[in-house]
Amino acid sequence: MLKENISLTQLAAVIFNFQIGSTIVIGLGIKAKEDAWIVLLIALGLGIIITLFFIYMASLAPGKNLFEMFEYCFSRPIAISLSFIYAIYFFYYGCRIIRDFGELIASTVLPLTPIEVSTVMLVLIIGYILYMGLEVLARTAEIFTPYAFAFNILLFIFLYAGNNLDFSNIRPILKEGFKPLWSVVFPYEIVRPYGQLLVLTVILSNVSNAKYSKKIIIYSVLLSSLLLLVTSLMIILSLGHDIALRSNFPLLSAARLVSIGNFLQRIDAIVVFCMMLGTLVKSCIYIYGGLKALEYMFKQTFRYFAIPMVCIIGVFTTLIARNYSDHMNEGLQSNPFLLHIPLQFGLPVLMVFIMLIKHWNKSNSKKKVNKDYTEHGS
Repeated sequence: MLKENISLTQLAAVIFNFQIGSTIVIGLGIKAKEDAWIVLLIALGLGIIITLFFIYMASLAPGKNLFEMFEYCFSRPIAISLSFIYAIYFFYYGCRIIRDFGELIASTVLPLTPIEVSTVMLVLIIGYILYMGLEVLARTAEIFTPYAFAFNILLFIFLYAGNNLDFSNIRPILKEGFKPLWSVVFPYEIVRPYGQLLVLTVILSNVSNAKYSKKIIIYSVLLSSLLLLVTSLMIILSLGHDIALRSNFPLLSAARLVSIGNFLQRIDAIVVFCMMLGTLVKSCIYIYGGLKALEYMFKQTFRYFAIPMVCIIGVFTTLIARNYSDHMNEGLQSNPFLLHIPLQFGLPVLMVFIMLIKHWNKSNSKKKVNKDYTEHGS
């Protein structure tokens, strides 16, 4: 099986869009109301620590992806079982991300079009990209990321120029203190998007010039987090927290306020483009992670499973929830505790502990061999 390689700029583009992903569709930290920006700053600080942890975990087993790390820490039979669990987890979350975009299109952009139609169109694109491989996905992200970043900044400028930003919406600051903010930060604003970076351990072994990847990852996470902070501020300043909480897609609602000189209006398409790019990259990375798990389990190239699994995901995307409310409740209430915390943090922490023990034993064995050689040599 040929190993695919991606450049550092492509890695940066992938991480940037992965962080933005479906997060920008739903909004981040809005439950904290006028203190949403403080929640995001706290989450950013903790998110950098989480990112460093995943980088450190990958450095303990250089050249290995997540599933090969399972075998390094345990044994192949256990690694196969864990790979199967993570394959289901990655495929499931790929379904959820595609469903986010499908709900956006079905309820706001094409209300007369069944959600199945928009879902199938996106799934066909995802299937083609995944069959072509990681390099094609990385190049796609690299080409379109500058446009998505520019469009988000332009949206903020347009809202400011149209006098749609009311800075009284973020006052009073810390009305009830820091304590209520922690219930917003943990667990949901930690597992999304920072804990989700675990899936990137699947592709880190494909990065050329890997010694520079640590800085690129940190800068990309920082830049994307700052953009999410600006987006959250933009939503609260333009809509106010009451309307933002009631809106299913607050960023799109904010974009519809833009009206400059009765000429520049209805820039929904720009926002939908940004959302679609992030959704496309993030869902592709999750599904790619699941495919690499199958590749490890069956020792067949991931392309062998790409089209069948994408078809199955396309079906399950419309079956995982009865409606948008059910979809959101599942994502916000049960998933963080039942799935994200154990799989994003629990097992990785155990793996790092085991790898450190292995490195310590290996180091001691090497010292003992050198000592014996010195004694016998003298």
